[in-house]
Amino acid sequence: MVTWSLISILLGKSPQYCCKPRNTQHLATEALRMKWVTRERPKTDRIVCPWLIRRFIDKDAEFFFVPADEVLKESERLKAHSFDASGATYTHRGNQCTFEVLIDEYKLGSDAALVRLAKIVHAADISEDLDTDPLGAGLLAIGIGGLLVEPDDHRLLEKGEFVYDALFAWCRR
Repeated sequence: MVTWSLISILLGKSPQYCCKPRNTQHLATEALRMKWVTRERPKTDRIVCPWLIRRFIDKDAEFFFVPADEVLKESERLKAHSFDASGATYTHRGNQCTFEVLIDEYKLGSDAALVRLAKIVHAADISEDLDTDPLGAGLLAIGIGGLLVEPDDHRLLEKGEFVYDALFAWCRR
């Protein structure tokens, strides 16, 4: 939880001169919430990356799904991070999918369950590596099927988060 002194700093006032608002948690959340922009119709990387961000980086992160050619423009307009799109801040690098890039960037690679999950996601997301993990094809099928049954990207993300919670729990066992 964000402390009162951090809220004071964000408001540009020293603690002794601030009047404490009724709902400081809301103020702190609004001030610190990360925004992320990616391509619409998410599957695999664009579902698991928000899952990772909300579970390990910023539980209050906000996600925007836009046409591929608008990702960079929208991320600039919203002062947001761009991901899993051409020219995005966080996207495939070398042979890594965006999920693996985020794990490296945020130094989360010491979590063995995340490393295991990354192998599965990599196989599902990088077509030429589909056979590198036995669970990759199943995860890819879930991602494609999700697109077929859920037209709303935010509801798709919400439903997909359960899949990754369950898969992460399996990786932790």
